[in-house]
Amino acid sequence: MDEQIALEIRNQAGEYFKSGYNCAEAMFLTFREYLAPQIDPETVKLFTGFGGGAGEAGCMCGALVGAIAGLNMLKGRTSNQEDRFSNYDHVKEFHDRFVEKFGTTCCRALNPHPFNTKEHLKNCLKITGNTAKLLAEYLQEKELHTFESCKKPVED
Repeated sequence: MDEQIALEIRNQAGEYFKSGYNCAEAMFLTFREYLAPQIDPETVKLFTGFGGGAGEAGCMCGALVGAIAGLNMLKGRTSNQEDRFSNYDHVKEFHDRFVEKFGTTCCRALNPHPFNTKEHLKNCLKITGNTAKLLAEYLQEKELHTFESCKKPVED
């Protein structure tokens, strides 16, 4: 597994978050960039409402929702005639890894600070970046994506 690419992806998600995108948007934009650049960047608007655990309801973590979108970029289907269970298996396995790492999928439990406070944003930044890293590692481990074309050339 290429740890460097996982760290680069973590940092990219963090940069999107720090620039003002929410957790779900940052995850979508990061994995769109690495996995499916042909997807229109304006599609990010589909992820806006997932920030704050669904519009600050504190439910499922938006970073996890964005990670699932990343998996869908590789394993999602485009027709109801295609198998969905291979995707479901990967989503469930990644979900379980997320829970193993963070303890829960619930935004308000992951981040107990009041929404949009400095403490909340700092914690969410960490969760978003670490979720991006976790997904990059998962994709490499499962050989769903190698990120070979994403590697920056080594300078002499």
